[in-house]
Amino acid sequence: MSIASNTIEPQLRFFSRRLRELRHGRGLSLEEVARQSGFSKTFLSRLETGERQASIAAVLTLARVFGVSLASMFEDEMAIEPCLIVRADEAVERTANGLTYFTLSNAQRYFNIQPIRVVIPVTRRGKTHYQHEGEEWIYVLAGNLQLSLAGRAYDLKPGDAAHFDSTQPHRLIATGPWDAEVLLVASLFAPAGSQGRAVQTNARRAIPAPVSLAASRLKSP
Repeated sequence: MSIASNTIEPQLRFFSRRLRELRHGRGLSLEEVARQSGFSKTFLSRLETGERQASIAAVLTLARVFGVSLASMFEDEMAIEPCLIVRADEAVERTANGLTYFTLSNAQRYFNIQPIRVVIPVTRRGKTHYQHEGEEWIYVLAGNLQLSLAGRAYDLKPGDAAHFDSTQPHRLIATGPWDAEVLLVASLFAPAGSQGRAVQTNARRAIPAPVSLAASRLKSP
């Protein structure tokens, strides 16, 4: 096997994964990165899938777009910074299944927890319950919240917390008169001693798992 196969190719594969993580971590679409970098959406997509190799000029341009060093495009971020900080103005607002949420960590590849701030509108529609591998802990920051879990309803007020096995069907409901806001910490593995059944093949998440975690640990979104 050549030196290139031993050293260069693994780094190129890491670059493709790193590029996707940087884009998703900043909440950018391919179109937005294309606009900021001057590269085509097709070219960027092929870089992310490893179908194309980037020139030094392209890597420098993308490093500037994402505001990172050239070296960090090819190195683990946790190896460069032992502690990752998400500033208040860096949390990107996203929506999914009637919820508004802000991811509070960019280190999903290195840890098994996903901290999120979630707003549950009183106008949220539907009765869909979600279940997926792992466990969740929620802390109510504001508003009145009802946790519907495995056929039971738990009413929570600001300052209350709940910890549960997320393989059980669950849904967060704001009971009004205002929206509810919670701090949610989710993991991707079932808690020790859990009696909940594995649901990987039929996983349903109200908030999508991080792309890097979903690709490596879940069989379905």
